Amino acid sequence: MSFDPSASYPYPPPESSPSYDTYPWQPQQPPEPPERRPQRHTALGHHSDLRVLRSAYRWQRRVATLTALGYFTLFLILSAFAPSFMTSTVTNGLPTGLLLALIQVPVTWLAIALYERTARRRVDPIADRIRKQAALDAKREGAR
Repeated sequence: MSFDPSASYPYPPPESSPSYDTYPWQPQQPPEPPERRPQRHTALGHHSDLRVLRSAYRWQRRVATLTALGYFTLFLILSAFAPSFMTSTVTNGLPTGLLLALIQVPVTWLAIALYERTARRRVDPIADRIRKQAALDAKREGAR
């Protein structure tokens, strides 16, 4: 039989305990140890740079994805709704649809280049700063 927290019981559930001693002959709880002095730097898990890093990385992914998928979606829409445009020739019998399909490769390379550029300019410096701060925090914690 398992404990059902939603059921109505005439007694309190087992995980709740009163804040006072139930029996006077029970030994008193040992006092809690004094707290350590507060850290000068916030812990890494609460660091605001992590939020900045997540948003920079999210922006980086969106730009690269929208570049590649946006062009491909445009190509598909033109193929479906503008067949006369896609079958028209550009030069020497080269259809516009084939030219746009061939341009997909450089557009993908452009998306990769944008991804690398934004990584170097925006994401990597933030990640390096967080790594340095984490190493410094670990060194301080190890010295204690």
